Amino acid sequence: MVLVFVLVGVAALAVLGGFHWYAWRRLVRDTTAGPGTARRLGAAVFVAGPLLMLGAVVSERAGAPFWLQRTLGWPGFLWMALAVYLLLALLVGELVRPLLRRALDRRAATRRATGTEAGADTDTDAVSHATSAGPSRTPGAPVPKEAVPKEPASTKPGEPAEPPAPAEPVAPGDTAAPVDGPLAAPSRRLFVSRVVGGAVAAAAVGTVGYGTYGVLRGPAVKRVTVPLAKLPRSAHGFRIAVVSDIHLGPVLGRGFAQKVVDTINSTQPDLIAVVGDLVDGSVKNLGPAAAPLAGLRARHGAYFVTGNHEYFSGAEQWVREVRELGIHPLENARTELAGFDLAGVNDVQGESEGHGPDFGRALGDRDTARACVLLAHQPVQIHDAVRHGVDLQLSGHTHGGQLWPGNFIAAAANPTVAGLERYGDTQLYVSRGAGAWGPPTRVGAPSDITVVELASREA
Repeated sequence: MVLVFVLVGVAALAVLGGFHWYAWRRLVRDTTAGPGTARRLGAAVFVAGPLLMLGAVVSERAGAPFWLQRTLGWPGFLWMALAVYLLLALLVGELVRPLLRRALDRRAATRRATGTEAGADTDTDAVSHATSAGPSRTPGAPVPKEAVPKEPASTKPGEPAEPPAPAEPVAPGDTAAPVDGPLAAPSRRLFVSRVVGGAVAAAAVGTVGYGTYGVLRGPAVKRVTVPLAKLPRSAHGFRIAVVSDIHLGPVLGRGFAQKVVDTINSTQPDLIAVVGDLVDGSVKNLGPAAAPLAGLRARHGAYFVTGNHEYFSGAEQWVREVRELGIHPLENARTELAGFDLAGVNDVQGESEGHGPDFGRALGDRDTARACVLLAHQPVQIHDAVRHGVDLQLSGHTHGGQLWPGNFIAAAANPTVAGLERYGDTQLYVSRGAGAWGPPTRVGAPSDITVVELASREA
């Protein structure tokens, strides 16, 4: 087993190294005329980037000193996102590159043809002029000096001769081409590489920049109405603020937590459901960052279930911490509210510590005539929810894919990536989450806090 992990790790490092070599070749080597400062700086970037990325991941998972995690986190995780979009943009660039080269070759061929025709006409005119201006000569004989027209030395005696007309400017890097001719082949290759490389870099940096801004400005509020057949008229319009995947850690800290709290409180919900992946780190390191959660306000309180990342961060300590912050943990437990039951189960990752989900304990003895809302971090838990007669499951975990095209990968691993879907008599709502894991960046999967309004069919 150890050998398998070693081989997988070596293969992953080889793929990572191969991609960065390919990116360096296209974006640095092919866009520079030769060895020099620019090429050395480019090489340094493509060596430092992956090292910082690996350092950010390893330091977080290994529980390195928090100052080191924060130091490596921002540049390392941002490089992770940038590498994804550099790769995608480079693949598109490989399709554009031959088209651009072909267009430049056609232009060059056209200019060469036009230049040849013009040169032939000039030669013909010169010969005709020389023939008409002087005596006839035998073909092939040298032209007498007096037959060759001379430019006037000056307009007036004692004045200098007029300077020759200036040559047409030459495009940068086109030293090998004639003054009025097309780009030489080596210059065309450099020109194409620079155009494509510049577009690739601009697209990747712009995408990551916009996606990072979207996370840092805070999650948007979504509103979804979910009708439940068993919900009594008295509970019609009950509003649950669902927040998942806040991922407080080395990158997203106390300020981000405060934005999440302010956004939730602005919706004035009846109940708040925190459905896992609250943190990426220990209580010791992240307790101050999570402190603003004590400010959550709802008429029926706030509830919490663990996500898989809690089990990487000390789940028992975090359960105690959220309780002290005034949030009620539902560890395979249930509480009865006016109109419906609210239940929660531990995350699947808890099985590694003997604290996995226990649907029987949470739901086994309940009154099945009452509506039931279940908090479960991962959407894959929906199948157990269906077997236990749950009416609505609220989940997160997927981040909606977070970085496109990650949504396709998330769809392969989860029954629902985002939004509301029905499974038999059970409905599943999956939030894309408020924060982000790894890169503080989202592309094609904006963060959200969802207000789920329960609707009674009796109403």
